[in-house]
Amino acid sequence: MARIVLAEHDPAIAEPLARALIREGYEVTQHAAGQAVLSAPVEAELVILDQGLPDVDGLEVARALRSRGAGPPILILTARADEVDLVVGLDAGADDYVTKPFHLEELLARVKALLARTGTDPA
Repeated sequence: MARIVLAEHDPAIAEPLARALIREGYEVTQHAAGQAVLSAPVEAELVILDQGLPDVDGLEVARALRSRGAGPPILILTARADEVDLVVGLDAGADDYVTKPFHLEELLARVKALLARTGTDPA
């Protein structure tokens, strides 16, 4: 079972997304703030980060995780849809970038694809 760290501050997004990931067979650890992700060892095969976390910007969390070594794939969730925001997110170390609002099935397909590329059993 693949482990996913989900850092999303909005419960209206975090709760249904976590439930969907669990239904797909993933083990999910939720955080509502970036510092919680940085403080705990990231023992996961994928990290999903909200770009607009309340304490530490999701891109800063991605940069910090990457500075520790390659680490797991990172998928950024954001309301920012401009091309420059996408490029900044990828430059920060994200492997994929999904804008809100998103279609759940597309997000789940992206999760599965990221895990497959790393050779992790998707669920």
